[in-house]
Amino acid sequence: MNDNIAPRRVTCRSHDGLTLVGDAYGPEDGPPVLFLHGGGQTRHSWGGTAETMAAHGWLAVTADHRGHGDSDWSADGNYSYDDIGSDVRAWSGLFDTPPVVIGASLGGLGAMIGLGFEPRVDARALVLVDIAPKMEARGADRILAFMRANMEEGFASLEEAAEAVAGYTPERRRAVDLNSIRKNLRERQGRWYWHWDPQTIRDRSSADNKRMEGVLSEAVRRMECPILLIRGRFSDVISPEAIDHLRAIRPDAGFVDVAGAGHMVAGDRNDVFTDAVIGFLEEREIMQSGRTAHGG
Repeated sequence: MNDNIAPRRVTCRSHDGLTLVGDAYGPEDGPPVLFLHGGGQTRHSWGGTAETMAAHGWLAVTADHRGHGDSDWSADGNYSYDDIGSDVRAWSGLFDTPPVVIGASLGGLGAMIGLGFEPRVDARALVLVDIAPKMEARGADRILAFMRANMEEGFASLEEAAEAVAGYTPERRRAVDLNSIRKNLRERQGRWYWHWDPQTIRDRSSADNKRMEGVLSEAVRRMECPILLIRGRFSDVISPEAIDHLRAIRPDAGFVDVAGAGHMVAGDRNDVFTDAVIGFLEEREIMQSGRTAHGG
């Protein structure tokens, strides 16, 4: 791998003192793009998208949410959408120029809060990955059920974990990669456990999303940056009604429907997802020159 594209560890500090961990790819003076994964995932969930964008000249930073991956867990259970939104602001503070923010599921929810409410993140663009202000309760409940199914007891093997993921994502056209699964798990006493804090979802339900619909809608209304929604065609989280709702708020929002993908769009069809992101940024002429600093 080109040394300029190979990931470099970066960190930032949250408002409540947690160390948040990420990887940076690409030129340090490239325009920044911040990747925010979904709940229960890690920064490694973006496949080759960060590498591809780095090869196109972007500084791509993939972040672990609080309570996920290598970022600190919150001893006080501070995992609200407002906390995630605040972390988006913390990550954005590493850059000298406004980033493109790409948020999947939980990451998209945090991005809407961070970009929509004060102190607002000044972003070049927002890409929402199978998430929007309006969500389907059935899909949200299925995500939570999947995350809770093996939360306490873990898995006997990586293969068992891969079978669980395959059961959640039957629309995938390829087998679940064991090396990819390994990055989202930690081994303890012969069993494999998801590498995220169970407190992140212990009291969460789809009713939370319904209560947040008005808040998230107002956040999107307040944004001035271009918006793209990328939906998996088999998604049970984002319905046609959710798309219409977003378009009513932001008639200028772009939309891409990815065939052969469900809620985990970037993992299901990474090549199509990456092309959609880059195509949107090129079409809107979002990439601009300018130096960017980051650190940890």
